[in-house]
Amino acid sequence: MRSEFLPFAPPLIGDEEIAEVAQTLRGGWITTGDRAHEFEERFRDYVGAEAALAVNSATAAMHVALAALGIGEGDAVVSTTMTFASTIHVIEHQRARPVLVDVEPDTLNLDPDQVEDAVKRTPEVKAIMPVHLYGHPADMDPIYDIAHRHGLAVIEDAAHSLPARYHDRVIGTPPPGFDQPNLVAFSFYATKNLTTGEGGMLTGAPAIVEQARIWSLHGMSRDAYDRYTSDGSWKYDVVLPGFKYNMADLQAALGLKQLARLDAMQRRRREIVAHYDDAFGPVEALETPYERPHVRSAWHIYLLRLRRERLGLDRDAFMTELRKRKIGASVHFIPIHQHSYYRHRYGLRPQSFPVAQREYERMLSLPLSPAHSDEDVDDVIQAVKEIVRDHPARMRTVA
Repeated sequence: MRSEFLPFAPPLIGDEEIAEVAQTLRGGWITTGDRAHEFEERFRDYVGAEAALAVNSATAAMHVALAALGIGEGDAVVSTTMTFASTIHVIEHQRARPVLVDVEPDTLNLDPDQVEDAVKRTPEVKAIMPVHLYGHPADMDPIYDIAHRHGLAVIEDAAHSLPARYHDRVIGTPPPGFDQPNLVAFSFYATKNLTTGEGGMLTGAPAIVEQARIWSLHGMSRDAYDRYTSDGSWKYDVVLPGFKYNMADLQAALGLKQLARLDAMQRRRREIVAHYDDAFGPVEALETPYERPHVRSAWHIYLLRLRRERLGLDRDAFMTELRKRKIGASVHFIPIHQHSYYRHRYGLRPQSFPVAQREYERMLSLPLSPAHSDEDVDDVIQAVKEIVRDHPARMRTVA
């Protein structure tokens, strides 16, 4: 057994990141400035987007996306119950109504057939908000088709999915010829594949991104960087009731160095995933994650599902056993329909989301970070196998 607790997803921070942040501190400008703008440009080029806006979280990116599209009271947005609450919170913040659908059983991403049904029965729908869960892209082609036929915007929650690919397109780039607004929100939270501690990015068409930029900083027509430089002016106008969502140069400095070695960090993630797959694939009590043939997952989360008929304990007990062995696992996510606010406000019931409910009850997320050593990975494998070995399913006796 380990002598120290293994964190779930520690960031991999090196000397280059530390030096860049220190240089930013010494430069005298630490809020939104040159580094934030450079980070936007490099990120835009990396994912092949038209424009990018650096903000302080993926939540902020989704919120300003909705605001820039004018989605608000009286409107509805279709999304998934299997996501973190922030995806749905931003719809509520805009006083629009979330319309939640169930998920596909393999990837747990939203089911396009149910999206189609939700759009047809809800004339107020103005946008679809798919979530690329665990780093595996949602099935976007049918979603784009639905959006095209019904004249809907698509706002992608890509918090988990940098740098995933779907049909050879990096997440963040719509297919050629798609004629509706398509905005994509990325997260750089501490556990993400690229981290700025806290942070996010919104990509999309330049005109909409620039409108989102105004929303992201108090609705001012001129940002703080311009006002306090020698070329700036103290005069500004507030044209929208905006938010305070801008990214600071301190965060962007970290992001620039993280972006430069993202591909190397992804290679390490895939190595760890391969070790897990080799170890757990043959274990009948366990179900390993899926990766569809036409995608390249970002492998943000390694989702393990328990086959209860072959295991003598449930998910919660399994998590307790992992913690006893000093392994930091988690659950991603408690579905939206389980949370009291949404359950009471919209009358949501588990039976309305049978796939999400069933899979939630048997899933857990294992430690996965490029900062984890081979020894760390071996400890996780040993702990999981021990728990399975020590808790076989009890055979039913026949009278």
